[in-house]
Amino acid sequence: MIGVLMISAALVSACDDDENKQEQPPVTDIDGNEYKTVAIGSQIWMAENLKVVSFNDGSGTVKYVNSSDDLTAITTAAGTFYEDNGANGLTYGILYNWYAIASGKLCPTGWHVPNDSEWKTLIDFLGGEDVAGGKMKETGTTHWNAPNQDATNSSGFTARPAGYLFDNGNYNSLGNVTHWWTSTESGANEAFDRYVYFQNGKAVKGTYSKQVYYSCRCVKN
Repeated sequence: MIGVLMISAALVSACDDDENKQEQPPVTDIDGNEYKTVAIGSQIWMAENLKVVSFNDGSGTVKYVNSSDDLTAITTAAGTFYEDNGANGLTYGILYNWYAIASGKLCPTGWHVPNDSEWKTLIDFLGGEDVAGGKMKETGTTHWNAPNQDATNSSGFTARPAGYLFDNGNYNSLGNVTHWWTSTESGANEAFDRYVYFQNGKAVKGTYSKQVYYSCRCVKN
């Protein structure tokens, strides 16, 4: 009987760990990139960072930039690979300025860049800012630097540490952090973001210059 109870308890624990993870059919962007998706609470999210270049209406592409460009002079949709390395784009997704987000033309049809409120809905469902990041981060240290604190990925969100490109031309923090833009402005020159970090399990709200290059996730309409 004790053995049966122990097995039952283990099964309940396993269900608890995966209670938020519900894989959904993949979605494909206009460039042919396919993304895993997952239902988390009432929302359906991409489980990978966006890596599209073409606008979803076929009207053009984001401008490609690197650290040698004057990023403070660019006020149109633009993106980059971390350290100008295409392999990083495949692994971690493209880094976009907020003007690309504001175009409304990045996500596949039927999807959109989440606003600040939609990010809050996700993070609240996962227990709040102090613990949600751990449930969102990919486990292990294949991509994250150690210790990748509190990472369980119980939500299936599978956050990878994509780093970012500052508006001063410096690439930073691959392996340590990933920031995702929201579609919500916090002022004339700034917008809100969310980020997770390798040294804790938090999912933090921030605000930064629209000319910084962060990752992007899409949520289903």
